[in-house]
Amino acid sequence: MPNDPRTSDEIMNESRRRFVQMLTALGVSAAAAARAADQIPLAPPGEQPPNLDVPQSVSRKAGWAIVGLGQLALGEIMPAFADCKLSKPTALVSGHRQKAEQVAEVYGVPQEHLYNYENYDALAANDDVDVIYIVLPNSMHAEFTNRGLRAGKHVLCEKPMAGSTSECQQMIRTAEETGKKLMIAYRLHYEPFNRKVMELCEAKTYGEIKTFSSSNCQSVQAPNIRLSSKLAGGPVGDVGVYSINAARYCIGSEPIEVMATAHQPRDDPRFREVPESVAFILKYPQGELAHCDCSFGTAESRRFRVHCTDGWIELDPAFGYHGLELRVNDGKREQQWALGQVNHFASEMDHFSDCVLHDKQNRTPGQMGLADQRIIDAIAKSIATGQPVPIGAR
Repeated sequence: MPNDPRTSDEIMNESRRRFVQMLTALGVSAAAAARAADQIPLAPPGEQPPNLDVPQSVSRKAGWAIVGLGQLALGEIMPAFADCKLSKPTALVSGHRQKAEQVAEVYGVPQEHLYNYENYDALAANDDVDVIYIVLPNSMHAEFTNRGLRAGKHVLCEKPMAGSTSECQQMIRTAEETGKKLMIAYRLHYEPFNRKVMELCEAKTYGEIKTFSSSNCQSVQAPNIRLSSKLAGGPVGDVGVYSINAARYCIGSEPIEVMATAHQPRDDPRFREVPESVAFILKYPQGELAHCDCSFGTAESRRFRVHCTDGWIELDPAFGYHGLELRVNDGKREQQWALGQVNHFASEMDHFSDCVLHDKQNRTPGQMGLADQRIIDAIAKSIATGQPVPIGAR
């Protein structure tokens, strides 16, 4: 303590005395306790902390082509390569050559590995590219995923997978025909907080799951591609899909019906083409209910709670890039889990690189994106008709 009048030797002797007293109280003789106190290492062996994470060499990293250099790519994905162990950027695809050149210089991508949307298929001849990451407007996902697969590359596609169920099905068929891997960028499947929730739900740690509630809302300002219906924008596909996917991995089954409603204000020009807010209720085979809302016109809210017979599980925030917090309640008291944070994008990309390099099945394949798109399509139909809409695999 700053105002402790004792000398450092006196403080050290006091700490040693208390340690000896503790061991003696546990049944250890005073002499043995004194010897144990003298044997306590005061510095890590070899002058290194025993838990130091020393980087290990890898025989090969997968090369990645990033397609689309917008805010997500430049703000999150490109910086994440610094935390990757199995992934490195080797090519860029952009409609803006000057921007691509600047990004390439920063990240060490050769200038001859810069492409545009017209010569994109020339990636087929680039042996330094193993994986293509599609970070384009939703309306472009299907076309550039199919072209990338046909170029002989594995593809990671941002969510939502595409603009329609039929497009998702075609993407899966193309992956099967080309023998290449297709993964959808559900990054929350690759970070510890959501994965812990999955474990707790699967084990039914707090009893049977009865309801799930979620809110994923933010304020989106124009101009923004998410406000364009032509680019397959709107809150459901962009932020609502997080709640849809979370409900599926918490409840552990597919919904059979949805009822949805939307608000599209006439006095806000941002929402000329897409709804401002959407709310929907999903019904599951065993009677579980998921009630969710998403919006482009509110203050930020990114949370979900799983309501069980004997307690609840909550992530708030749940969907952000960092700062996630997990709380549980067993019916008697509330607790917070302390888990390590990771870079979601680095973890996600390294998972797919591992699958590509060692021929493994990825955790979030095209079939997962298709299942969510079926729900998104059913929500749109329910909004249009004002009626509940059945959801089934087709």
